Amino acid sequence: MADGKSILVIGGGMSGLTAAIEAAEAGINAVIVEKTPFLGGRVTQLNKYFPKLCPPNCGLEINFKRIRNSADITFYTLAEVEKISGQEGNYDVTIKVKPRYVNDKCVGCNACTGACPVEMPNEFNFGLNNTKAAYITHNQAFPFKYVIDDRYCKGAECKKCADACKYDAIHLDMKPETINVKASAIVMATGWDAYDAAKLDILGAGKIKNVITNMQMERLASPNGPTAGKILRPSDGKEVKNIAFVQCAGSRDENHLPYCSYICCMASLKQVTYVREQYPDSKARIFYIDIRTPGTRYEQFYWKIKDDPNVTLTKGKVAKITEDAATGNVVLVAEDILAGKKVTETYDMVVLATGMVPSTKTTKIPADIKYTDDGFILPSSLNKGMYAVGTLKSPVDVSRSVQDATGAAIKSIQSARRSK
Repeated sequence: MADGKSILVIGGGMSGLTAAIEAAEAGINAVIVEKTPFLGGRVTQLNKYFPKLCPPNCGLEINFKRIRNSADITFYTLAEVEKISGQEGNYDVTIKVKPRYVNDKCVGCNACTGACPVEMPNEFNFGLNNTKAAYITHNQAFPFKYVIDDRYCKGAECKKCADACKYDAIHLDMKPETINVKASAIVMATGWDAYDAAKLDILGAGKIKNVITNMQMERLASPNGPTAGKILRPSDGKEVKNIAFVQCAGSRDENHLPYCSYICCMASLKQVTYVREQYPDSKARIFYIDIRTPGTRYEQFYWKIKDDPNVTLTKGKVAKITEDAATGNVVLVAEDILAGKKVTETYDMVVLATGMVPSTKTTKIPADIKYTDDGFILPSSLNKGMYAVGTLKSPVDVSRSVQDATGAAIKSIQSARRSK
């Protein structure tokens, strides 16, 4: 853009991508700062959206194409904002970029992964399997360029990845960089983290192999997940024919997350369809406090699942989850409020609907910003030209995050125009 005005977008998930693309296509330079090696955020880890049950990679691929075709978008991965100063129209931002150890010559041939001797937990799959220290998350990752994790890589003493690369794409001596950016406006879109299920002692997370979280379930059902989309329980690879979903696992609980995480009911209803479609003879049971499906389309989706005779919805809290050591099955004790009794049931696998925690709960943005006790940004505390979007303000789904990001893009364009 002729006047050099730009916006800075912190976070390269769906909200951040939307804000940057909409601004760029209106003629405003946009700079995306993403702390992970790849763009797309949590959406890349989902199997399907609700209620349409379509794969998110379709929408992501369109956005990645828009980025590739835009001369007005610059993005930095493995990058974090270290300092923000200034005011609307003239923000000074310092960005620290960690080394990727792989340059733009990478063609995605996988030779480095094949040669790498070091395995590490696969964070993209929430620890359901391992990956190499030289890796790419999945076949539609963007940028499609490998990365070497220096937390596990043995560095120069190994060099097997560099030796295997025919394209001189791997340089293990890369150093961190510091980049300074001037921006008219700043959009904060750093997203959310899943609540730490290990804190839910009575529900067996982290102790019982066949108790998983809702995001782990997304990875199990995903074609690019650890089981290529086959829903198999972690302990022994057995097909999951009898499954339970535990709602509000940590949410609406003063000892954990006091708020409703908004997406969990719809996520579990969606995940019921994964199992029912893959195994027609399967049975699923949802234990809930309240089923919350805001809006007409979501309510219709709920009724469709509820009408399935192999799906049972039980109003009542789960009191305890244990393991049958002989079989690996999961034993669940819960109240059935409507029947007025306690039930004890055995399942192949149990899925905990863990809640959403804003990333700003643990990692604050380096600016004068006020937060709620739960880590959400208070929009009223933001300086002019600074905009928080999506799950930084409250738990929301992808659709609402995109709408919010589009609004932030418009406001950012206004900030740029005002500061000419």
